[in-house]
Amino acid sequence: MRPVDDPANPAHAGGNFQFQLVDGNQALHAQHVFSLVSTHGHDRRSAGPGALAKTEKGTLLAGIGVAIGEAGWMDKADKYLAASVRQNTTKSYAAALHHFEVVWGGFLPATSEAVVRYIAEYADQLAISTLKQRLAALANWHQSHGFPDPTKVPRVRQLLKGIRVLHPVQQKQAAPLPLLQLEKAVGHLQAEAKQARSIGDLHGRLKAARDIALLTIGFWRGFRGDELARLTVENTHAERGVGIRFYLAHSKGDRQHVGREYRTPSLTKLCPVEAYLDWIEVAGIAHGPVFRAIDRWGNVSERALAAHSLIPLLRGTLERCGLPSRLYSAHSMRRGFATWAASSGWDIKTLMEYVGWQDLKSALRYVEPAQQFGGLARSLDGQRLT
Repeated sequence: MRPVDDPANPAHAGGNFQFQLVDGNQALHAQHVFSLVSTHGHDRRSAGPGALAKTEKGTLLAGIGVAIGEAGWMDKADKYLAASVRQNTTKSYAAALHHFEVVWGGFLPATSEAVVRYIAEYADQLAISTLKQRLAALANWHQSHGFPDPTKVPRVRQLLKGIRVLHPVQQKQAAPLPLLQLEKAVGHLQAEAKQARSIGDLHGRLKAARDIALLTIGFWRGFRGDELARLTVENTHAERGVGIRFYLAHSKGDRQHVGREYRTPSLTKLCPVEAYLDWIEVAGIAHGPVFRAIDRWGNVSERALAAHSLIPLLRGTLERCGLPSRLYSAHSMRRGFATWAASSGWDIKTLMEYVGWQDLKSALRYVEPAQQFGGLARSLDGQRLT
Protein backbone atom coordinates (compact mmCIF):
# COMPACT_ATOMS: atom_id res chain seq x y z
CA MET A 1 0.00 0.00 0.00
CA ARG A 2 1.28 3.45 -0.81
CA PRO A 3 -0.30 6.89 -0.70
CA VAL A 4 -0.68 8.61 -4.02
CA ASP A 5 1.23 11.77 -3.16
CA ASP A 6 0.42 14.60 -5.51
CA PRO A 7 0.43 17.99 -3.76
CA ALA A 8 -0.63 19.65 -7.00
CA ASN A 9 -3.78 17.59 -7.10
CA PRO A 10 -6.61 19.70 -5.62
CA ALA A 11 -8.31 16.50 -4.50
CA HIS A 12 -5.62 16.18 -1.84
CA ALA A 13 -6.25 19.60 -0.37
CA GLY A 14 -8.44 20.06 2.69
CA GLY A 15 -7.96 16.57 4.05
CA ASN A 16 -8.60 14.39 0.99
CA PHE A 17 -6.27 11.39 0.88
CA GLN A 18 -6.07 8.70 -1.76
CA PHE A 19 -4.45 5.29 -1.41
CA GLN A 20 -3.34 2.84 -4.07
CA LEU A 21 -3.12 -0.88 -3.42
CA VAL A 22 -0.95 -2.51 -6.06
CA ASP A 23 -1.35 -6.19 -6.87
CA GLY A 24 0.34 -7.23 -10.11
CA ASN A 25 -1.17 -5.19 -12.91
CA GLN A 26 -4.29 -4.29 -10.92
CA ALA A 27 -4.61 -1.19 -8.80
CA LEU A 28 -7.40 -0.42 -6.38
CA HIS A 29 -8.03 3.21 -5.65
CA ALA A 30 -10.01 4.19 -2.63
CA GLN A 31 -10.58 7.71 -1.46
CA HIS A 32 -11.32 8.63 2.11
CA VAL A 33 -12.48 12.14 2.86
CA PHE A 34 -11.88 13.40 6.38
CA SER A 35 -13.81 16.13 8.09
CA LEU A 36 -11.62 18.83 9.57
CA VAL A 37 -12.42 19.56 13.20
CA SER A 38 -10.73 22.17 15.38
CA THR A 39 -10.23 21.03 18.96
CA HIS A 40 -8.46 23.30 21.45
CA GLY A 41 -6.56 25.01 18.68
CA HIS A 42 -5.38 21.75 17.08
CA ASP A 43 -6.50 20.52 13.69
CA ARG A 44 -7.85 17.01 13.86
CA ARG A 45 -9.25 14.87 11.09
CA SER A 46 -11.88 12.35 12.09
CA ALA A 47 -11.31 8.74 11.15
CA GLY A 48 -13.01 5.44 11.81
CA PRO A 49 -11.79 2.48 13.83
CA GLY A 50 -9.26 1.61 11.12
CA ALA A 51 -6.97 4.57 11.93
CA LEU A 52 -3.36 3.46 11.77
CA ALA A 53 -1.23 6.31 12.92
CA LYS A 54 -1.15 9.75 14.45
CA THR A 55 0.95 12.43 12.79
CA GLU A 56 2.97 15.04 14.62
CA LYS A 57 0.09 17.51 14.24
CA GLY A 58 -2.36 15.12 15.80
CA THR A 59 -4.02 14.16 12.52
CA LEU A 60 -5.49 10.68 12.38
CA LEU A 61 -4.88 8.96 9.07
CA ALA A 62 -7.43 6.32 8.10
CA GLY A 63 -6.10 2.95 7.00
CA ILE A 64 -6.74 1.10 3.83
CA GLY A 65 -9.33 -1.05 5.61
CA VAL A 66 -11.56 1.98 6.12
CA ALA A 67 -10.92 3.16 2.57
CA ILE A 68 -11.90 -0.18 1.06
CA GLY A 69 -14.84 -0.49 3.45
CA GLU A 70 -16.05 2.93 2.44
CA ALA A 71 -15.74 2.02 -1.23
CA GLY A 72 -17.87 -1.05 -0.56
CA TRP A 73 -20.39 1.08 1.29
CA MET A 74 -20.61 3.37 -1.73
CA ASP A 75 -21.22 0.39 -4.00
CA LYS A 76 -24.15 -0.63 -1.78
CA ALA A 77 -25.44 2.93 -1.73
CA ASP A 78 -25.29 3.10 -5.53
CA LYS A 79 -27.28 -0.15 -5.72
CA TYR A 80 -30.06 1.23 -3.53
CA LEU A 81 -30.05 4.60 -5.27
CA ALA A 82 -30.43 2.86 -8.63
CA ALA A 83 -33.32 0.79 -7.26
CA SER A 84 -35.17 3.98 -6.25
CA VAL A 85 -35.70 4.88 -9.92
CA ARG A 86 -38.03 2.91 -12.17
CA GLN A 87 -36.20 0.96 -14.86
CA ASN A 88 -38.34 2.49 -17.59
CA THR A 89 -37.52 5.96 -16.28
CA THR A 90 -33.81 5.20 -16.29
CA LYS A 91 -33.95 3.97 -19.89
CA SER A 92 -36.02 6.90 -21.12
CA TYR A 93 -33.74 9.43 -19.40
CA ALA A 94 -30.67 7.78 -20.93
CA ALA A 95 -32.26 7.93 -24.38
CA ALA A 96 -33.19 11.59 -23.88
CA LEU A 97 -29.66 12.54 -22.82
CA HIS A 98 -28.24 10.63 -25.79
CA HIS A 99 -30.52 12.60 -28.10
CA PHE A 100 -29.48 15.91 -26.53
CA GLU A 101 -25.74 15.19 -26.64
CA VAL A 102 -25.25 12.97 -29.68
CA VAL A 103 -28.12 13.75 -32.06
CA TRP A 104 -28.43 17.48 -31.36
CA GLY A 105 -24.82 18.04 -30.28
CA GLY A 106 -25.44 19.63 -26.90
CA PHE A 107 -23.08 19.71 -23.93
CA LEU A 108 -23.60 18.81 -20.30
CA PRO A 109 -23.88 20.71 -18.05
CA ALA A 110 -26.12 22.83 -20.25
CA THR A 111 -27.10 26.47 -20.14
CA SER A 112 -30.72 27.59 -20.10
CA GLU A 113 -30.16 29.18 -23.52
CA ALA A 114 -28.99 25.83 -24.93
CA VAL A 115 -32.09 24.13 -23.49
CA VAL A 116 -34.36 26.73 -25.09
CA ARG A 117 -32.65 26.28 -28.49
CA TYR A 118 -32.87 22.48 -28.18
CA ILE A 119 -36.58 22.45 -27.38
CA ALA A 120 -37.32 25.02 -30.09
CA GLU A 121 -35.43 22.90 -32.63
CA TYR A 122 -37.81 19.96 -32.14
CA ALA A 123 -41.00 21.85 -31.27
CA ASP A 124 -42.67 20.98 -34.58
CA GLN A 125 -41.32 17.41 -34.68
CA LEU A 126 -41.97 15.95 -31.23
CA ALA A 127 -45.09 15.77 -29.09
CA ILE A 128 -45.28 18.13 -26.13
CA SER A 129 -45.20 15.11 -23.81
CA THR A 130 -41.92 13.99 -25.39
CA LEU A 131 -40.43 17.47 -25.04
CA LYS A 132 -41.41 17.55 -21.37
CA GLN A 133 -39.82 14.14 -20.88
CA ARG A 134 -36.58 15.48 -22.44
CA LEU A 135 -36.68 18.41 -20.03
CA ALA A 136 -37.24 16.06 -17.09
CA ALA A 137 -34.18 14.03 -18.11
CA LEU A 138 -32.02 17.15 -18.36
CA ALA A 139 -33.31 18.41 -15.01
CA ASN A 140 -32.58 15.07 -13.38
CA TRP A 141 -29.01 14.99 -14.73
CA HIS A 142 -28.20 18.49 -13.47
CA GLN A 143 -29.76 17.93 -10.06
CA SER A 144 -28.00 14.57 -9.65
CA HIS A 145 -24.61 16.09 -10.52
CA GLY A 146 -24.98 19.19 -8.35
CA PHE A 147 -25.45 21.74 -11.14
CA PRO A 148 -28.11 24.46 -11.36
CA ASP A 149 -31.19 23.23 -13.23
CA PRO A 150 -31.35 25.10 -16.57
CA THR A 151 -34.88 23.83 -17.30
CA LYS A 152 -36.53 25.82 -14.51
CA VAL A 153 -36.04 29.28 -15.96
CA PRO A 154 -39.16 31.25 -17.01
CA ARG A 155 -38.17 31.19 -20.71
CA VAL A 156 -38.50 27.41 -20.83
CA ARG A 157 -42.04 27.55 -19.37
CA GLN A 158 -42.99 30.31 -21.81
CA LEU A 159 -41.55 28.28 -24.69
CA LEU A 160 -43.68 25.25 -23.83
CA LYS A 161 -46.77 27.44 -23.63
CA GLY A 162 -46.04 28.85 -27.07
CA ILE A 163 -45.52 25.36 -28.51
CA ARG A 164 -48.93 24.28 -27.19
CA VAL A 165 -50.52 27.30 -28.89
CA LEU A 166 -48.80 26.86 -32.27
CA HIS A 167 -48.78 23.06 -32.37
CA PRO A 168 -51.98 21.87 -30.66
CA VAL A 169 -52.25 18.09 -30.61
CA GLN A 170 -55.07 16.03 -29.19
CA GLN A 171 -53.74 13.63 -26.59
CA LYS A 172 -54.03 10.04 -27.78
CA GLN A 173 -55.78 7.62 -25.48
CA ALA A 174 -56.56 3.97 -25.80
CA ALA A 175 -60.23 3.29 -26.40
CA PRO A 176 -61.98 1.77 -23.37
CA LEU A 177 -62.88 -1.90 -23.74
CA PRO A 178 -66.65 -2.03 -23.12
CA LEU A 179 -68.10 -4.72 -20.90
CA LEU A 180 -70.12 -6.01 -23.86
CA GLN A 181 -66.95 -6.56 -25.89
CA LEU A 182 -65.29 -8.27 -22.92
CA GLU A 183 -68.25 -10.61 -22.63
CA LYS A 184 -68.10 -11.47 -26.33
CA ALA A 185 -64.36 -12.10 -26.17
CA VAL A 186 -64.58 -14.35 -23.11
CA GLY A 187 -67.49 -16.29 -24.62
CA HIS A 188 -65.49 -16.91 -27.79
CA LEU A 189 -62.40 -17.98 -25.82
CA GLN A 190 -64.47 -20.37 -23.70
CA ALA A 191 -65.75 -21.98 -26.91
CA GLU A 192 -62.14 -22.25 -28.13
CA ALA A 193 -61.10 -23.93 -24.89
CA LYS A 194 -63.98 -26.41 -25.08
CA GLN A 195 -63.14 -27.36 -28.65
CA ALA A 196 -59.41 -27.66 -27.89
CA ARG A 197 -60.17 -29.93 -24.95
CA SER A 198 -62.34 -32.19 -27.11
CA ILE A 199 -59.61 -32.72 -29.72
CA GLY A 200 -56.67 -32.84 -27.32
CA ASP A 201 -55.17 -29.54 -28.48
CA LEU A 202 -53.07 -28.56 -25.45
CA HIS A 203 -51.74 -25.37 -27.04
CA GLY A 204 -55.23 -24.11 -27.87
CA ARG A 205 -56.54 -24.99 -24.43
CA LEU A 206 -53.66 -23.25 -22.64
CA LYS A 207 -53.86 -20.15 -24.79
CA ALA A 208 -57.60 -19.76 -24.30
CA ALA A 209 -57.33 -20.24 -20.52
CA ARG A 210 -54.50 -17.73 -20.22
CA ASP A 211 -56.23 -15.13 -22.36
CA ILE A 212 -59.49 -15.42 -20.39
CA ALA A 213 -57.56 -14.85 -17.16
CA LEU A 214 -55.62 -11.96 -18.68
CA LEU A 215 -58.76 -10.22 -19.93
CA THR A 216 -60.88 -10.69 -16.81
CA ILE A 217 -58.13 -9.82 -14.31
CA GLY A 218 -56.93 -6.90 -16.42
CA PHE A 219 -60.47 -5.53 -16.68
CA TRP A 220 -61.89 -6.10 -13.19
CA ARG A 221 -58.72 -5.04 -11.40
CA GLY A 222 -57.91 -2.15 -13.74
CA PHE A 223 -54.27 -3.22 -13.89
CA ARG A 224 -51.71 -1.61 -16.16
CA GLY A 225 -49.84 -3.82 -18.59
CA ASP A 226 -46.65 -3.85 -16.52
CA GLU A 227 -48.64 -4.76 -13.40
CA LEU A 228 -50.21 -7.74 -15.15
CA ALA A 229 -46.75 -8.84 -16.26
CA ARG A 230 -45.41 -8.65 -12.69
CA LEU A 231 -48.13 -10.73 -11.00
CA THR A 232 -46.75 -13.85 -9.31
CA VAL A 233 -48.39 -16.97 -7.94
CA GLU A 234 -46.64 -16.48 -4.59
CA ASN A 235 -48.31 -13.08 -4.18
CA THR A 236 -51.74 -14.13 -5.46
CA HIS A 237 -54.34 -15.85 -3.29
CA ALA A 238 -57.66 -17.01 -4.75
CA GLU A 239 -60.60 -19.00 -3.43
CA ARG A 240 -63.47 -20.10 -5.65
CA GLY A 241 -66.72 -18.43 -4.76
CA VAL A 242 -64.99 -15.96 -2.44
CA GLY A 243 -62.45 -13.71 -4.12
CA ILE A 244 -58.89 -13.06 -5.17
CA ARG A 245 -56.16 -10.79 -3.84
CA PHE A 246 -52.93 -9.73 -5.44
CA TYR A 247 -49.89 -8.11 -3.89
CA LEU A 248 -47.59 -5.83 -5.88
CA ALA A 249 -44.39 -4.60 -4.28
CA HIS A 250 -44.57 -1.40 -6.31
CA SER A 251 -46.53 0.31 -9.05
CA LYS A 252 -46.47 3.54 -11.00
CA GLY A 253 -48.66 5.28 -8.43
CA ASP A 254 -46.71 3.84 -5.49
CA ARG A 255 -43.79 6.28 -5.55
CA GLN A 256 -42.50 5.19 -2.13
CA HIS A 257 -42.55 1.47 -3.03
CA VAL A 258 -44.47 0.54 0.11
CA GLY A 259 -46.42 -2.14 -1.77
CA ARG A 260 -50.15 -2.73 -1.86
CA GLU A 261 -52.73 -5.50 -1.85
CA TYR A 262 -55.52 -5.49 -4.47
CA ARG A 263 -58.75 -7.43 -3.86
CA THR A 264 -61.60 -8.44 -6.14
CA PRO A 265 -64.64 -10.52 -5.19
CA SER A 266 -65.86 -13.60 -6.98
CA LEU A 267 -68.38 -12.64 -9.67
CA THR A 268 -71.41 -14.40 -11.11
CA LYS A 269 -70.04 -14.06 -14.67
CA LEU A 270 -66.75 -13.07 -16.29
CA CYS A 271 -65.21 -14.03 -12.96
CA PRO A 272 -61.48 -13.29 -12.58
CA VAL A 273 -61.21 -15.75 -9.67
CA GLU A 274 -62.44 -18.70 -11.72
CA ALA A 275 -60.34 -17.61 -14.70
CA TYR A 276 -57.15 -17.37 -12.64
CA LEU A 277 -57.60 -20.76 -10.95
CA ASP A 278 -58.52 -22.46 -14.23
CA TRP A 279 -55.40 -21.03 -15.91
CA ILE A 280 -52.81 -21.99 -13.29
CA GLU A 281 -54.42 -25.43 -12.97
CA VAL A 282 -54.32 -26.30 -16.67
CA ALA A 283 -50.84 -24.75 -17.03
CA GLY A 284 -49.51 -26.49 -13.93
CA ILE A 285 -48.07 -23.26 -12.53
CA ALA A 286 -47.19 -23.48 -8.83
CA HIS A 287 -44.80 -20.55 -8.49
CA GLY A 288 -43.34 -17.67 -10.45
CA PRO A 289 -45.05 -15.36 -12.95
CA VAL A 290 -48.77 -15.74 -13.52
CA PHE A 291 -48.83 -14.76 -17.19
CA ARG A 292 -46.32 -16.43 -19.51
CA ALA A 293 -45.70 -17.18 -23.15
CA ILE A 294 -46.84 -20.48 -24.67
CA ASP A 295 -45.03 -22.01 -27.63
CA ARG A 296 -46.72 -23.87 -30.49
CA TRP A 297 -46.19 -27.25 -28.81
CA GLY A 298 -47.95 -26.19 -25.61
CA ASN A 299 -44.84 -25.55 -23.53
CA VAL A 300 -45.35 -22.82 -20.95
CA SER A 301 -42.37 -20.50 -20.47
CA GLU A 302 -40.76 -20.04 -17.07
CA ARG A 303 -40.49 -16.30 -17.66
CA ALA A 304 -43.17 -13.64 -17.43
CA LEU A 305 -44.74 -12.07 -20.48
CA ALA A 306 -43.03 -8.79 -21.34
CA ALA A 307 -45.26 -5.79 -20.70
CA HIS A 308 -44.78 -4.52 -24.27
CA SER A 309 -46.04 -7.85 -25.65
CA LEU A 310 -49.48 -7.39 -24.10
CA ILE A 311 -50.73 -4.97 -26.76
CA PRO A 312 -50.23 -7.34 -29.73
CA LEU A 313 -51.45 -10.23 -27.57
CA LEU A 314 -54.66 -8.37 -26.65
CA ARG A 315 -55.27 -7.26 -30.22
CA GLY A 316 -54.64 -10.75 -31.53
CA THR A 317 -57.09 -12.17 -29.00
CA LEU A 318 -59.79 -9.68 -29.98
CA GLU A 319 -59.24 -10.40 -33.67
CA ARG A 320 -59.63 -14.13 -33.02
CA CYS A 321 -62.93 -13.30 -31.37
CA GLY A 322 -64.09 -11.28 -34.37
CA LEU A 323 -63.90 -7.95 -32.54
CA PRO A 324 -62.31 -4.66 -33.65
CA SER A 325 -58.81 -4.43 -32.22
CA ARG A 326 -56.90 -1.53 -33.77
CA LEU A 327 -57.99 1.06 -31.20
CA TYR A 328 -57.28 -1.09 -28.16
CA SER A 329 -54.16 -1.38 -26.03
CA ALA A 330 -53.34 -2.82 -22.61
CA HIS A 331 -54.76 0.40 -21.11
CA SER A 332 -58.13 -0.32 -22.73
CA MET A 333 -59.05 -2.78 -19.98
CA ARG A 334 -58.20 -0.20 -17.31
CA ARG A 335 -60.22 2.49 -19.08
CA GLY A 336 -63.03 0.07 -19.75
CA PHE A 337 -63.35 -0.82 -16.09
CA ALA A 338 -63.18 2.82 -14.99
CA THR A 339 -65.93 3.75 -17.45
CA TRP A 340 -68.08 0.79 -16.37
CA ALA A 341 -67.60 1.63 -12.67
CA ALA A 342 -68.51 5.29 -13.18
CA SER A 343 -71.63 4.38 -15.16
CA SER A 344 -72.57 1.83 -12.47
CA GLY A 345 -72.66 4.48 -9.77
CA TRP A 346 -69.18 4.29 -8.23
CA ASP A 347 -68.13 7.65 -6.85
CA ILE A 348 -64.70 8.91 -7.89
CA LYS A 349 -63.18 8.44 -4.42
CA THR A 350 -64.15 4.76 -4.32
CA LEU A 351 -62.90 4.25 -7.86
CA MET A 352 -59.55 5.90 -7.07
CA GLU A 353 -59.06 3.78 -3.97
CA TYR A 354 -59.96 0.57 -5.79
CA VAL A 355 -57.71 1.12 -8.80
CA GLY A 356 -54.94 2.86 -6.87
CA TRP A 357 -54.96 6.33 -8.38
CA GLN A 358 -53.43 9.04 -6.21
CA ASP A 359 -54.18 11.95 -8.50
CA LEU A 360 -57.71 13.03 -9.43
CA LYS A 361 -56.66 14.30 -12.86
CA SER A 362 -55.11 10.93 -13.67
CA ALA A 363 -58.30 9.13 -12.67
CA LEU A 364 -60.57 11.41 -14.69
CA ARG A 365 -58.53 10.79 -17.85
CA TYR A 366 -59.62 7.15 -17.72
CA VAL A 367 -63.32 7.76 -17.18
CA GLU A 368 -65.53 8.32 -20.21
CA PRO A 369 -68.15 10.97 -19.37
CA ALA A 370 -71.70 9.67 -19.09
CA GLN A 371 -73.81 11.26 -21.79
CA GLN A 372 -77.46 10.33 -21.62
CA PHE A 373 -79.43 10.34 -24.87
CA GLY A 374 -82.09 7.89 -23.76
CA GLY A 375 -83.46 5.46 -26.31
CA LEU A 376 -82.13 7.52 -29.24
CA ALA A 377 -78.51 6.52 -28.67
CA ARG A 378 -76.99 3.69 -30.68
CA SER A 379 -73.57 2.13 -30.39
CA LEU A 380 -71.16 1.90 -33.30
CA ASP A 381 -72.22 -1.67 -34.07
CA GLY A 382 -75.87 -0.66 -34.23
CA GLN A 383 -76.83 -1.94 -30.78
CA ARG A 384 -78.55 0.34 -28.34
CA LEU A 385 -76.40 1.75 -25.56
CA THR A 386 -77.60 1.15 -22.00
